[in-house]
Amino acid sequence: MSVPTAVLAPLPVLGRDVTVPLVTGGEVTYAALDYAASAPALQRVWDDVAAYAPYYGSVHRGAGYLSQLSTDLFENARRTVHDFLGCRDDDQVVFTRSTTDSLNLLAAALPAGCRVFVFETEHHASLLPWRDAEVTFLDAPRTPAQAVETLERALADREPYGPALVCVTGASNVTGELWPVRELAAAAHAHGARIVLDAAQLAPHHPVSVRDLDVDWVAFSGHKLYAPFGSGVLAGRADWLREAEPYLAGGGASRKVARRADGGVDVEWHEGAARHEAGSPNVIGAYAIAAACKALTEAGFEALVAREEYLIGKVREGLAEVPEVRVLSLFGDDAPRVGVLSFVVDGWNSSHFAAALSAEYGIGVRDGLFCAHPLVRTLLGSDPGGQGECGAPEAAPGEKSLNAVRVSFGAGTPDEHVERFVTAVKELVRDGARWNYRTEDGRCVPDTSAEAA
Repeated sequence: MSVPTAVLAPLPVLGRDVTVPLVTGGEVTYAALDYAASAPALQRVWDDVAAYAPYYGSVHRGAGYLSQLSTDLFENARRTVHDFLGCRDDDQVVFTRSTTDSLNLLAAALPAGCRVFVFETEHHASLLPWRDAEVTFLDAPRTPAQAVETLERALADREPYGPALVCVTGASNVTGELWPVRELAAAAHAHGARIVLDAAQLAPHHPVSVRDLDVDWVAFSGHKLYAPFGSGVLAGRADWLREAEPYLAGGGASRKVARRADGGVDVEWHEGAARHEAGSPNVIGAYAIAAACKALTEAGFEALVAREEYLIGKVREGLAEVPEVRVLSLFGDDAPRVGVLSFVVDGWNSSHFAAALSAEYGIGVRDGLFCAHPLVRTLLGSDPGGQGECGAPEAAPGEKSLNAVRVSFGAGTPDEHVERFVTAVKELVRDGARWNYRTEDGRCVPDTSAEAA
């Protein structure tokens, strides 16, 4: 496959020169192909954070210079994220710990009687937070059009017509497939419902515009957007957030607190983003997210997407040459996707395969159900009520396991990493593992007490 002239070189990331030992002897540069779990931090982001670190201080109420500087950086980070997401003028940007935290915050802010509609294909972060609402779980669609039709039918059947929320992913963390977000938003709004977009896997790979997609909220995590530290974002309409009790009660969320004559306490809460940001905020995490937003914008998503599609093509062509490999998909082989692919290999336990990729080739992938159990089990055709973990189930090398292998990559992935991955898959399927493996604490690991296989 020839490289398109418009394809960008990989962006510099931390860890690109890290070497790891091989169980067969020697060392190799680590091939990080688990971006869907946590992407390596961009070097640009790390440098920006390091430059700010000596000036780190408390925010919002400090009189000192460093506190005022940190407050400016924190609030400027909010504006940067607002612009990065193409938010409406009156949308709020709330800093959280992660996508999971963002969606739990929104779940806590739902108005009384709100019904939630969510596809079974969602990551657990967007599948599970709605415990206090009446939830309608929708079956996995097999085409984008079917997804829209399924949602329209479900919304048309709801009675009475009270508040409703649709939660949908932008790109699957299992298959990488892009979902018809704009069409789903139109369907939701046509039936008087609102929609929140889980952009954890979309925002690092494609531009996300709240205004253009016409979604009501968007949630994503910094650690998937090439930013270190535990930070996330919930951005969108302010009314439900303003009317809800604070997600956390404490300093920062409160505007005024006073004792009552009867001994109680009266509290006046903030109405803006601070209402749901109680406690000392993760200033460095917010600044890191903003730095990543700037770096990706300056690199240009058109070039980033072109490079990623080139890498996706290399992986898919390589895997297609191995009949024993089955790539998992909801929408079919031709569906557009981000750099996330999951697959199973005939005759291999997925944990064993992933362990061999790591131990014998220095390639880091992920195996298991990827915190999307209903989706993976649907794709594998296994019992939807079966046991499962986010990691690998306990199955010895060679035994059948109801999980898959996931390879994922992005802006910092060099060609060599995906080429090594494709070569490793072909060699493992053709020749088998070169080492003996055993199950330890539910995972397949090299048997260091044994000789090579």
